[in-house]
Amino acid sequence: MHVYGGARQVLYLQEHLPALGVKCTLVCAKGSEMAVRGRDQGANVVELPMSGDADVGFIFRFAALLKQLKPDLVHVHSRRGADVWGGLGAKWAGVPAVLSRRVDNAEGRLAVAVKYPLYRHVVAVAQGVKDVLVSNGVAAEKITVVHSAINPKLFQSPGTKEALAQTFGLDASAPIVGIAAQLIPRKGHVLLFDALKLIEATHPKVQLIVFGRGPLSDVLPAEAAARGLGPDRVVFAGFRDDLNHWMGALDVLAHPAYTEGLANVCLQAAAAGVPSVGTRVGGIPEAICENVTGLLVPVGDTQALAAALVRLLDDPALRRQFGQAGPAYIESDFTAPQMAAGNRAVYRRLLGR
Repeated sequence: MHVYGGARQVLYLQEHLPALGVKCTLVCAKGSEMAVRGRDQGANVVELPMSGDADVGFIFRFAALLKQLKPDLVHVHSRRGADVWGGLGAKWAGVPAVLSRRVDNAEGRLAVAVKYPLYRHVVAVAQGVKDVLVSNGVAAEKITVVHSAINPKLFQSPGTKEALAQTFGLDASAPIVGIAAQLIPRKGHVLLFDALKLIEATHPKVQLIVFGRGPLSDVLPAEAAARGLGPDRVVFAGFRDDLNHWMGALDVLAHPAYTEGLANVCLQAAAAGVPSVGTRVGGIPEAICENVTGLLVPVGDTQALAAALVRLLDDPALRRQFGQAGPAYIESDFTAPQMAAGNRAVYRRLLGR
């Protein structure tokens, strides 16, 4: 319903594929933000009712639509119900289908056996995601890695650190670390709070700004307070449509996730010239080029996370070095036209033209 990372990738595809000779119809949930954004971009949008992950009737609504549209190929992007229902709908309508996989969590044997035979091919957004799929039993030759993309131009005219501080009640003379992620357990917010507490004795003025919304919106402020991190140290900024404006004003971006697909936010930080600290899991080692655009630490290791933050906070020259390397790294393989071309290459192989 909302335009988070995966939905944004779909919008990039429908924007750039037509220039590559691919005519697209965007099918999404009725009443979704995605439908509005798609139409704003000039897409041919069809909204279908979907009442949740368990809405089996979606199979038949989707199949009926496909029989009307008669597409050459269906590309399914959702992992919430529609990854199965969409695959079954395409099967019912006799249309070959491709699935994008954006997360690196392991799946049960039954889920793998039911879901992946529905698809001719799987597009993994990172090598780390492909590795998990292969370990789950999906044939390696059935998977192609096409990195997700960002629009780097959005991050090349950032606000100042002074403006960031004034807007969110921070101290511009002290370090500002940011985290931008859904407020859900796997993103590692509490781990970051623990790391800040560890370095408090030597770095008492470090501040954290938390961008995002989610189920833990009411829980995380209490978790920070329980560690003695009051509103002068940790600011909850909520979801911001203008995150691109503020990303480049940070000193460091932290992304201590326990599981992750590609971590687009780390790509955004690189485009904005900001170094990142992230965990060595999923596609994060592809989003952060270690010792080039940022630092990587073991998953769940508070001590290592704290040490990496201190290393960057204490070394402005290293921060500048990593920040200056960021834009070129993004242009190497993470732009929307490159992502669209990678997906089109998959379509051409499957269709033989």
